Amino acid sequence: QVQLVESGGGLVPAGGSLRLSCAASGSIFVINAMGWYRQAPGKQRELVAMFTSGGTTNYGESMKDRFTISGDNGKNTVYLQMNNLKPEDTAVYYCRAIVRGGRVYWGQGTQVTVSS
Repeated sequence: QVQLVESGGGLVPAGGSLRLSCAASGSIFVINAMGWYRQAPGKQRELVAMFTSGGTTNYGESMKDRFTISGDNGKNTVYLQMNNLKPEDTAVYYCRAIVRGGRVYWGQGTQVTVSS
């Protein structure tokens, strides 16, 4: 069992920045992929940024130039630095992890609201 806990969301003006954190904990496990998705009201959940099982980093097209994913292996944590935020970035941001064997885990999500 793996638990994912996000933090760092909040309310910011357009053009502002936030850094999200996701800490993984639980029983002994190996994480093969980890990153971030988001879901705005009335819209499907979409990729933000992900460290993939193939060792690459994928970004959603509209996020690549503004967002940066990073990790701290010692703390089993991933971060999402978000710069130049736009109102359309308003969403609940979810941490996602895939462990050895293919099981997918989701965090509870953290709200990001960008005012115009």
